Amino acid sequence: MPLFGEDKKVRYAVVGLGWIAQEVILPAFEHAKKSQLVALVTEDAKKAEELGKKYEVSQVLDYDKYEALLRGGSIDAVYITLPNHMHKDFTVRAAQAGIHVLCEKPMADTVAECEEMIRVAEQNKVKLMIAYRLHFEPANLKAIETVQSGALGEPRIFSSTFTQQVEPDNVRLKRHMGGGPLMDMGVYQINAARYLFRDEPVEVVGVGANSGDPRFREVHEMASAILRFPGDRLATFTCSFGATGADSYEVVGTKGDLKLEPGFTYQSEIKMRVKAGGKEHETTFGKVDQFGGEIEYFSECVLNNTEPEPNGYEGLADVRVIEALLQSMRSGAPVKLAPFEKRSHPGEGQKKEKSPIKPQNLVDAKSATAD
Repeated sequence: MPLFGEDKKVRYAVVGLGWIAQEVILPAFEHAKKSQLVALVTEDAKKAEELGKKYEVSQVLDYDKYEALLRGGSIDAVYITLPNHMHKDFTVRAAQAGIHVLCEKPMADTVAECEEMIRVAEQNKVKLMIAYRLHFEPANLKAIETVQSGALGEPRIFSSTFTQQVEPDNVRLKRHMGGGPLMDMGVYQINAARYLFRDEPVEVVGVGANSGDPRFREVHEMASAILRFPGDRLATFTCSFGATGADSYEVVGTKGDLKLEPGFTYQSEIKMRVKAGGKEHETTFGKVDQFGGEIEYFSECVLNNTEPEPNGYEGLADVRVIEALLQSMRSGAPVKLAPFEKRSHPGEGQKKEKSPIKPQNLVDAKSATAD
């Protein structure tokens, strides 16, 4: 049963106004049906003034007013775009106040933090969704459908490269802020391997590397991983903060293979090449507003009282793999994972196609990418 009337919109506060929020999340509300941006939370006075005016938002508050905002009756949900190490605290506080939470990935720094976020959300009967925008993106959903259709035979191998040059002193290079290539980029590759194989890894091996560049005093420059899935299927990937931009994944089956390039972008069109049965076919998918679709989907879950597909357990599933990979890096040995059942997966019914977002001028923020 719907929780609200037919004309009701979910009222959002966006918490944190860094690069990603300004470039794509704030403008995405224009495309997200049943969704209304009503509040901004930032400690930057310039951002507060300029972005409040730009988006006609009258409630622009400091972080120390967050609790009052949560309990003031003016919002239904928060979209948390803060650095990784702040996700847990701001999610838990919102859930305790009965406010629904859409939280950027990775969900949190540790498995324990993810579990606490899930527990508090469930105790307070609020929706918790992790912002896996590709679960609504047409090309990735088509790739899932193709693999699951049997067109490639039995999927045996997943491989991926995802790299960029990161600006010095970016928050993604700070260990205490949940930085590092695995947390920022590897999470996409882990998630893709899981949704394409429709399964959970049982063992992992991780290797970290560092060129000696002073940018990487606190985190790895790059990381490579091998994930073993049931049926002895293997996923391998490399992610890096110190190489030129590359972005793709490939699934190889017993009868064919599929490649998506770029695999994880929101900034361009995507090409999917499928080779099977002696034939090769390429499809181009136009650029869409992935964030508008993601927000709209979450609003539908809130309004219709349905469980989001990329819920807290989806976020936990990836963080448990990252945690195991970091353990493997430290020990130099494979790490076995306990059984983990994930009952829901992204599918074609979740597809959202929204007009692309126009480029935005940033206020006191800049892209993490140095390419």
